[in-house]
Amino acid sequence: MTDPCKVMIVDDHPLMAHATAELLGQFEGLSVVAVIRNGKDCVELASRYQPDLILLDYLLPDMTGLEVAQHIKKQLPDTHVVIFTGVDVTSLAARLLEIQVSGIISKGTSYDTLKHAIACILDGQVVIPRMSAQQIFPNTGPSVEGIELTEDEVAIMTMIVKGSTLEQIAERIHMSKRSVDNYQRKIYDKFNVKGRAQAIEAFVRTKYYME
Repeated sequence: MTDPCKVMIVDDHPLMAHATAELLGQFEGLSVVAVIRNGKDCVELASRYQPDLILLDYLLPDMTGLEVAQHIKKQLPDTHVVIFTGVDVTSLAARLLEIQVSGIISKGTSYDTLKHAIACILDGQVVIPRMSAQQIFPNTGPSVEGIELTEDEVAIMTMIVKGSTLEQIAERIHMSKRSVDNYQRKIYDKFNVKGRAQAIEAFVRTKYYME
């Protein structure tokens, strides 16, 4: 049996921290090992708990999320640190990615979106809001003019944008994971990109994308 993913929640608002812990407790494969209220304790206790994932509020009473994340990534480089916040950190997105934060997620995110986002992060993907991506990569991707996608390709890319993993996509459209992966490779070829993040950036600029 695979060990559950160990999660630490860092939030100085008790009600929000409790609600987040309850929510994550519903996700299969996750185990909340600690709920912490400040940055100093997070840095100190991370070495004890060795978490796989840290959901980190940005505004803490003693440190910013950026400062905490820097400490954690130096101490535990394989731990996924996600800024889970109710404030706009768009202007800090590039810096957060530079220190290898795995994601920026709003506290207002729906249950399904949060679940998909965490699955993507644990699968090695980086999840950031569209506005942050547009600020970091302002229309610098390859041209999408004249690119035609099939109905299946549009459906797959739409699910990818929403954070679905290949396994989840395969289950939803009743295909094998290999078939979905083949579709994904064809899409990458059409967009002339090498990875998921670039494909998403290109797809949201096409006529097929609907928010």
